[in-house]
Parts: sequence; C-alpha cells; structure tokens
Amino acid sequence: MAVRQDWAGDMVRGSIRRSLRTDLAGVFVTGPLPPGGAVLAPNHQSWWDGYLLAELAWQLGQDCRVMMTERQLARFPFLRRAGAMGTGEVRAAVRHARSGGWVVVFPEGALQPPGPPGPLHPGAAWMARQAGVPLVPVGLRVLVRGAQKPEGFVRFGVAASPAELPGALGQTVARLDADLQAADPDAPPAGYLRWVRGAASVHDRPGLPARLLTRLTGDR
Repeated sequence: MAVRQDWAGDMVRGSIRRSLRTDLAGVFVTGPLPPGGAVLAPNHQSWWDGYLLAELAWQLGQDCRVMMTERQLARFPFLRRAGAMGTGEVRAAVRHARSGGWVVVFPEGALQPPGPPGPLHPGAAWMARQAGVPLVPVGLRVLVRGAQKPEGFVRFGVAASPAELPGALGQTVARLDADLQAADPDAPPAGYLRWVRGAASVHDRPGLPARLLTRLTGDR
C-alpha cells in the first residue's frame, strides 16, 4: 500500500523556508546543539523566532514542535502542518520530547521588546522535567545591521536546571548581544555558522536602478 505524502505539510514548510530565504539576509547559529530530545527555551523578540528554530531543526533532520498560543494557532491553523502545537497540548509536547524531538517553548509567554528576557513562566521547565530531557536556553535576535534586510542570530546555551533557567537565558541573550556588538556589521560574529543564506543586499549586488545611475552619472 502506497504511503500518502503529506503534501499540505510540505507546502507549509516550503512557504516558511522561502520566506526565510527571501525576507532575511541570512540566519547564523552558534552553540552546542542538542543531539536528541530537548525543550528549547528561547527569548521571544520577533515574529521570526519560531521559524528560525524550525528551519534549524529541519536542516538537522530533527522533529520539532513549536508551542503557540491558542489564539494565534486559531488564526493560523495551517501551521500545525509544520509542527506548531497549542499551549494547551502540554502532555503531547512532553511525549514528543521524550521520544527524541525538540519542543520550543517561549517562557516569556509573549513577544517582548529588545533587551534582557522578561519574567519567565514555568511551562518550559515543567515539560523538560516531565520528559526527562535537557532544558536548553536559546538566545534569539532578528535585526538590521549592515545588510538591506534583517538577519537572524541564534545562540544555544548550556542545558540548565529549572531553577537556573532565568539566569542561564539572561546570560545566553547577553552573550549574543555582546557578540553582535563586537562584530563587523558586514560579517557574522566570530564562531557563528550561516545556516540560511538569505537574500542578497543592494550593497552586495547593485540592482538595475543603481547600475543605470552609475552609468548616467559617470561615477565609478
């Protein structure tokens, strides 16, 4: 009997991956990636955050679930096809992590302005404890630097205990910010690998209007 392909899931994942490659200038990653089941506990600064970690998991062949609020999931139900789960599905998320997958839980509970992480909810720590898997702090930033479009940066921290998570997440985000502060805006920070190439910027490859202006003005 032929296995039915998940064409709808492929379409949703393809749409997410295209948006990362056309709307961002690149995605860069550093830190120790969990080799098996884990609960990832990132800060939540941008609309892109879940997409960044899902893409990383897909490239690694890792089965990933991203927790979303029930309200957001009701607005975008097709994201279930790409691994989204509602925040009420905690026991299913625990089973997924226990079976070797990644579960992404934003412990701040909502988008926050750039800066240190806000107060954390206990859900991520509870899931990791119930599943018996590492609880991994992850620093995320999506920002415009030297390129025309924003870039995504992901820094994995060392697994922490539930009591250590607030400090560990704050430290991971602070280290990411320090790395960005020290880096040349036209290059990734030292030690960060490019996982998604992204769209070329005008300063990398001048478009037709820029080339015409160069010819018309004689500026070379």
